[in-house]
Amino acid sequence: MAAVGQRRPHSPDHLHNSQALVKRQRTDDQQLIIGSVTKDGIRRTSNLLAPIMQLAGHGGEVLSMRFSPDGQVAASASADRTLLLWRTYDECENFMMLRGHKNAVLEVHWFTNGETLLSCSADKSVRCWDTEAGVQVKRLSEHTAIVNSCCPLQRGPPLFVSGGDDCRVKVWDMRSKRSIQTLEAPAPVCSVAFAAAGDQVYSAGLDNNITAWELRKGAAGLTLQGHADTVTGLRVSPEGNHLLSNSMDNTLRVWDVRPYAPANRCEKVLYGHQHSFEQGLLRCDWSPDGSRVSAGSADRVVYIWDVGTREVQYALPGHKGSVNEVVFHPKE
Repeated sequence: MAAVGQRRPHSPDHLHNSQALVKRQRTDDQQLIIGSVTKDGIRRTSNLLAPIMQLAGHGGEVLSMRFSPDGQVAASASADRTLLLWRTYDECENFMMLRGHKNAVLEVHWFTNGETLLSCSADKSVRCWDTEAGVQVKRLSEHTAIVNSCCPLQRGPPLFVSGGDDCRVKVWDMRSKRSIQTLEAPAPVCSVAFAAAGDQVYSAGLDNNITAWELRKGAAGLTLQGHADTVTGLRVSPEGNHLLSNSMDNTLRVWDVRPYAPANRCEKVLYGHQHSFEQGLLRCDWSPDGSRVSAGSADRVVYIWDVGTREVQYALPGHKGSVNEVVFHPKE
C-alpha cells in the first residue's frame, strides 16, 4: 500500500489527546515581538513566536527530529509510525502527516535538496518521501531486522547509509533500486553517519566501538575505541573533520577523523547527560558553526555543551520524558 501525505486538521481536541513532546507556546509571553525586542527592551535571539514552543500532534513517543536545510520546516518521527511536518515559525503549524511505516520510526533526515526526507524504522525498512507531494517515493526492505539509523550524504550525489540489528551497514543511491554496497559489522548497529567527503561511512553499536568503513575497498578501516558501552548516536561535524558520539556510558566524545591524525583520536570527553535502563537510542548533534554540541538524555533535560571549554552551557528542563534528540536550527 502506497504511503501518502495527509493535510492535518487544526483540531483542539486532537491536540489535547496527543502524547507528543517537543514544544508549546507559553501564554504568559504576550509581550514578545517576532525577531525584534520585548516591551521591556530585551532583544530576541530567534524568530520564534515565543521563546518556547511546544508542538503537539504525535500519538506516541517522539524519537527523532530534524530541521530542513533552509530552517523553515521541522520533521519529526515517532513511535506512532508516522512522520509529521511542522512550520518552524508563526504558530508552528502541523501541515502534513506521512504514513507508511508499519512500526516505530527511529530516525529522520533531510536530503540537501530540502524536499526529500529519509527515514528508517523498526519495520525493517528505509523509506524516502517527497515532502512537496506528500508521498513515499522509495521503500527499501533489504535489512532483515530493525533498522536503527540512517544518514544521507550532505554534499554530492544522493547517497545514504543505513544500519540495523542485522549487523549490516548498507549504502544506497536514490537512483538505484537496490543497495549499492553491504558491509558486515561485528555487532548490531545502532547509529550510522556519512563522512563529509563521501568516501567513508561510520557505524557504531553494541560492541562499544566506532568503525570507519572505506567504501572503495568495501572494508573496515579505522576503529575508534574508548566508549565503555553501546554507542547510540553519531554525527559528523560541519567541517567534516570531527565525529561526535553519544554512548550509554554517559559520555559524549569528539573524535579527530582527519587522515594521518594522531593515534589517540579522541580529543574530548563531555559529561552531564544520562542514559537509563530503557536503553533508548539517544542521538547527538553539532551546531552549524561547530562551537556547540547537544545530546539526548534520559533525565528529561536538554543538554548543550561548549566544545572549547567542554562545559555544559545550557541544561534546559521541561520535558516529561526522555529527550531522545536535540538538534540545532541551521540558521539561528
